[in-house]
Amino acid sequence: MADKVKEVAIEEAERLRNLTADAARSAAYLYPIRGIAYFLSHKSLWKPLTSKLAPTMTLGVGITTFMFVFTYLPQAAVMAFTSGPLAAITAALLVLSESSTLFTIFSKTFLIDDALVDTFDGVLLSKNTTDLVSEGRQVKAGGDPIAKLGKLVKSPLAKFTPKAIIRYVMFLPLNFIPVVGTVIFVLLQGKRTGPVAHTRYFQLKRWNKDQQEKHIEQYRGAYTGFGVAAVLLELVPLASIFFAFTNTVGAALWAADIEKQYITREGTAPRLREQAKKAE
Repeated sequence: MADKVKEVAIEEAERLRNLTADAARSAAYLYPIRGIAYFLSHKSLWKPLTSKLAPTMTLGVGITTFMFVFTYLPQAAVMAFTSGPLAAITAALLVLSESSTLFTIFSKTFLIDDALVDTFDGVLLSKNTTDLVSEGRQVKAGGDPIAKLGKLVKSPLAKFTPKAIIRYVMFLPLNFIPVVGTVIFVLLQGKRTGPVAHTRYFQLKRWNKDQQEKHIEQYRGAYTGFGVAAVLLELVPLASIFFAFTNTVGAALWAADIEKQYITREGTAPRLREQAKKAE
């Protein structure tokens, strides 16, 4: 039995090492950083964020206050056994991390989902992938990328799933393990978050579940790298709403690069080929 456990542990460690190496080689973890720079340098992309700023900040303050009132002391007590004299600080950081995560989940679900879709589509338009965006919404002439966004043809896919919260709660105890536990927690969250960032892209591509899974598996390391970077940014207290938008920008920039590679490889955009066939 002990040998079997050791064998499984070695296999998992090797798989994790390979995944980490693939993530590093892909450099996809740089897209969240590129998203920050691109967002700050394109003021038209600020409109979706500013329109939702007041309600999201209210939600953020409410969640953080609730978490400190009801969860800080119990977690500090547990941390006293693992972190010793640093328990108070460690517990405070953990509560801030939890608050930030809950804020991100609820704000994306109930407040800013449409704004994030507008941001994603706006970046695609700014990167001259209009043909792709038109698969999911009407595109108007003139104006800045956000002003060009018309009525949605395809409603955004629901992002809220109870599984996401259940999985988060299941992995949360890992944070009680100093350093190593937190690293594993972020890695596991990043592995899930990476593919979710391209939910809108997959929808615009009209990919079915099998096509999505094939693509994700092919770029598993890259998606994990992107997800880890995005999770770390969105864990920053009070700034998670800002990073939710910049991560969306980064995901859209990555999607635009993938699409350009796809078009180059295929020779012409799939939709244009389809239109040409109909014309014949």
